[in-house]
Amino acid sequence: MSQAVRQSMDRMYRHQRHVYDLTRKYYLLGRDRLIDEVRPRAGETVCEVGCGTARNLVALARRYPDACVMGLDASDAMLDTAKRSLERSGLSDRVAVAQAFAQTFTPATFGRATPFDHVLFSYTLSMIPGPQAALDNALAQLRPGGTLRVVDFGDQAGLPGWFRTLLVRWLALFHVEHRPEVAAWFEARAAEGAGLFAKRTMGGGYAEFFTLTKG
Repeated sequence: MSQAVRQSMDRMYRHQRHVYDLTRKYYLLGRDRLIDEVRPRAGETVCEVGCGTARNLVALARRYPDACVMGLDASDAMLDTAKRSLERSGLSDRVAVAQAFAQTFTPATFGRATPFDHVLFSYTLSMIPGPQAALDNALAQLRPGGTLRVVDFGDQAGLPGWFRTLLVRWLALFHVEHRPEVAAWFEARAAEGAGLFAKRTMGGGYAEFFTLTKG
């Protein structure tokens, strides 16, 4: 991934990052449920791809004090905000963050030599062009038995048409959209025997959850 992509991400979030958590609080549903379901054992690694302001990293570190929590983001501006958030929370020494792209990160990004135990995507894939490449890479970085977990916008099929229309228009302002190819990716990997797959939705399809436990 190029320097131009980093600069584009920084332009997008230069101002948004200051109000990101406040504005997303009411419509990024399911994030805490995802965190509650990770349940890492003591010493296991949890890596969030697209950690943004570190909102989820703080929650993970507090929920699982014996886990090794880390996060990456493509935007240097977001990472600056993340580091400040971790400092305010007193978690700078427990949570590692790094600049990296979803399609190319590895454990070496954090100075580690062993695969991750858990990799999370929380409302990230709906923004990434070609999310399959990000998922391919994440799966490759997991140990056998490790989990790949996603929460993101669903198709809202069970919601009123007017609501779906408004939501799609609103998300488009932030270059966000539902990505049916994510579900197709999980289904294809499960069919290939890559691992145990589970899917569910919440809120009439507002959000969807995917989990693949690597075989």
